[in-house]
Amino acid sequence: MQTTTNMTRYIKQSLLFIGLVLLFSSVSSFKMPTPARKIKLGFIPLTDCAPLVAAKELGLFAKYGVDVELSKEASWANIRDKVINGELDGAHCLFSMPLSVYTGIGGKAGTEMKIALVLNNNGQAITLSKEFCGLAGFKEVNKAAGAVKTVQGRKEVTFAMTFPGGTHDIWLRYWMAAAGINQKSVGIITIPPPQMVANMRVDNMEGYCVGEPWNGLAAAQNIGFTHISTQDLWKHHPEKALVVNANFAATDKEDLKKVMKAIIEACKWLDNMGNRKKAASWLTKPNYVNAPLQVIEARLAGSYDLGCELGVQKYKDDYMTFYNNGIVNMPRKSHATWFLAQYVRFGYLKSDPDYKGIVEKLILDDLFAEVAKEMSVPVQPDMQPFKTAYDVSFDPNNVAAYLKTTKR
Repeated sequence: MQTTTNMTRYIKQSLLFIGLVLLFSSVSSFKMPTPARKIKLGFIPLTDCAPLVAAKELGLFAKYGVDVELSKEASWANIRDKVINGELDGAHCLFSMPLSVYTGIGGKAGTEMKIALVLNNNGQAITLSKEFCGLAGFKEVNKAAGAVKTVQGRKEVTFAMTFPGGTHDIWLRYWMAAAGINQKSVGIITIPPPQMVANMRVDNMEGYCVGEPWNGLAAAQNIGFTHISTQDLWKHHPEKALVVNANFAATDKEDLKKVMKAIIEACKWLDNMGNRKKAASWLTKPNYVNAPLQVIEARLAGSYDLGCELGVQKYKDDYMTFYNNGIVNMPRKSHATWFLAQYVRFGYLKSDPDYKGIVEKLILDDLFAEVAKEMSVPVQPDMQPFKTAYDVSFDPNNVAAYLKTTKR
């Protein structure tokens, strides 16, 4: 009897041991799900950071399965450095900044930042100080050179832009060429966008080119007036882009595609004009643009109170656009080639760069096409001639012919 009891106890202990072994084996083979890597995207306080803000506020990053943190940055130089060193995976960025950095104008030559998609068209402007009131009004480009000479009779004239070789720098120089203003006769300084109005108020410059709401705010505060918007220089020009760290683009392609999809969906939402008041209510907050709601809302709606008693300009189809049936979002090699040509035109580069090699290296149009196909977004034709408002036609396949005939 004792033998039977011992045997039963032995069997129970053995079964318990086997059960524990199986349990621990099962536990050790179970892998906890890896939390999504946090993706950090930078932005500058400008109205056209709206696609990133909307994607965050609408929960679209989460919808596509990526954990995105937005980081408010102080300057474009800050954005450049952090995207290059990987502190930021990507950012709302001047379309031409990667071209400027790669060619050594705005950074260390040969450094790569990739352009994944375009965030918006239009929506920048050239603001002149009140000293120009009555000398050159809205879109009176033909009066600008005379107005500058008049003001130079009293003081030196300085203009500000936001980054060497960036879009605002090129819009400013393009306007001066159109107006016949000798670029060597004026000062050109670099100031971060949110500091433009304050610097004009203390008389540090007589004009600047920047994105909204900093042109609208100067008019609202009676510091200056909107002389011309950039859509008047080139209707539907590329402006900000999603620019990403080169290693992120190479190693985290699937996450990058999810980020792009969330932002494209946000761009579609923003192009519904009924949603723009809501977007303005987000942008006005201190953690985003931190500017008056009515200024952001009006210019986002295409209604420009110009200042200097010039009235209100209503833009009907060329206000700031974010999607426009996919026309906005495709990063075009032809547009990048145009910016590279401006670097030669305005003396930043002494000779022609490798136009084709640079745009092939920096523009992720193949990745965009892949994302667009999966989202049924129309893909636009590229490398075709186009014309801007105050210049000769530009053929991206024949830059030499353009540079021979355009004004400098």
